[in-house]
Amino acid sequence: MARRSLVQAGVVAAALSVGYLAGSVRAEAGAGLRAEAAPQAPLEDDRVFELRTYTAAEGKYDALLTRFRDHTMRIFEKHGMANVGYWTPQDAPLAGNTLVYVLAHESRDAAERSWEAFVADPEWQAVAEASRRDGPLIVGLERVYLDPTDFSPLR
Repeated sequence: MARRSLVQAGVVAAALSVGYLAGSVRAEAGAGLRAEAAPQAPLEDDRVFELRTYTAAEGKYDALLTRFRDHTMRIFEKHGMANVGYWTPQDAPLAGNTLVYVLAHESRDAAERSWEAFVADPEWQAVAEASRRDGPLIVGLERVYLDPTDFSPLR
């Protein structure tokens, strides 16, 4: 379990850095790139981040990744969940059976509403049912909601 926590901590750091960089790129694109432009200040960001870790059922890892790639990410966006990043561990015992990802939500309440809408979505229900015909794709799920610290580049 300590190894999983270490992986999650690394993923959170990477995800939040990616989110910060993406925000900086958006800010620069909106303002135009000028040689005299001042360095970007950290973003004021009140979003809530959700770290999720899925453990795939035996022999279902590729099907899990395919479901995310082909369907889930798009349906998340449809319901107001921002895809921050997706990772697969390199080292055993998590390599080859674990998917770690981070979503961003406007607030904790918005996250709950988005998840309710996602689960009730007929498209998602059809995708989930089709992908589980030969058994469940996941045997483990961990979820942690996160706020950036006051010293995070996201603040």
